[in-house]
Amino acid sequence: MMEVIIRPMTEDDIDEVMEIEKLSFTTPWSREAFVGEVTKNSCARYIVAEVDKKVVGYAGFWVVLDEGHITNIAVHPEYRGKGIGSRLMEGLIDLAKKNGITSMTLEVRESNLVAQNLYKKFGFKVLGRREGYYQDNNEDAIVMWKYDL
Repeated sequence: MMEVIIRPMTEDDIDEVMEIEKLSFTTPWSREAFVGEVTKNSCARYIVAEVDKKVVGYAGFWVVLDEGHITNIAVHPEYRGKGIGSRLMEGLIDLAKKNGITSMTLEVRESNLVAQNLYKKFGFKVLGRREGYYQDNNEDAIVMWKYDL
């Protein structure tokens, strides 16, 4: 059984996070964006999943009043399907509760059924749609919320 450690993201993790980001998204965030999130954005909360001292996933959210807006979650392709996404979601929800968050929201690609199922497993409900939200292909985003954390 693989030991997965969930811990806060640091600036030292960003190279490994960038590798996962580039493998996971058609329009990846820049290195500078992650550095800013970890070092300058007082509203940002980011965690990583680590296996054998290697970062294999990450996730984050922004604190907006009493809401948590999930910005991203990704797992390295070699580690998908092993429960790491669930561990990251558990970590985000725990961290949100510690920050006084009472509800969480996110946008997810309409075509990303794997991610939608993960979020539903944690009690997120589809409550809206943002037409043409993703600029790379004009795909709609599904807006999901979880209340009463």
